[in-house]
Amino acid sequence: MNDKEILDHLQEFLTPRRKSLFEKVLAERTDHLTVVAQDVYQLHNTSAVVRSCDVFGVQNIHVIEEKIPRRIDKEIAMGAQKWVDINRYNSAKDCVKRLRAEGYQIVATSPHDDSQLLEDFDISTPAALFFGTEKDGLSDEIMQEADTTIKIPMVGFTESLNISVSAAIILQSLTSKLKKSDVNWQFTEEEKDRIRMNWTKKTIKNSEQIIERFLNQ
Repeated sequence: MNDKEILDHLQEFLTPRRKSLFEKVLAERTDHLTVVAQDVYQLHNTSAVVRSCDVFGVQNIHVIEEKIPRRIDKEIAMGAQKWVDINRYNSAKDCVKRLRAEGYQIVATSPHDDSQLLEDFDISTPAALFFGTEKDGLSDEIMQEADTTIKIPMVGFTESLNISVSAAIILQSLTSKLKKSDVNWQFTEEEKDRIRMNWTKKTIKNSEQIIERFLNQ
């Protein structure tokens, strides 16, 4: 019995409204852009970034916990952690290595003058967007590894934004630009099935028992 048959059986336990919602959200989901949070001190900020990923259709977030291991605050993420894939790393090196192997360019967010403006960023190549701590920004290691750096245009006396605000602004800008482009940013049907399976299992409480009964019938 293949995975598609198992998925079809499981989805019989979902309401038509839930299945329709899955398809609507999946149509807007992407892995062309992904987000990385490095040692973010405030728990609520990482959780808010997870929420922004869900809102703007970014399926994967990568959390580097080299110095500050953190859980995701479910209240702040407001359930987004169920729908977004959270990948955790003990070192920045491991994270960068994996993302490069998957074809991503390493993009550091930095307010420095030599960073390119957000509006000028070329979205044709898959990009991993790195966000650092509220106080110190990204580590020197990440800045040295970065293929490019981007910044949000700011004209006030304050030249920094909270990480969760920065992530929301950048994701809104780049996902909008992506969806107006000719870039093939959507998931394949095979990739969608993997996500459908994950979401369906998380929606149905006794999904594993249902699968077991189905396999044994």
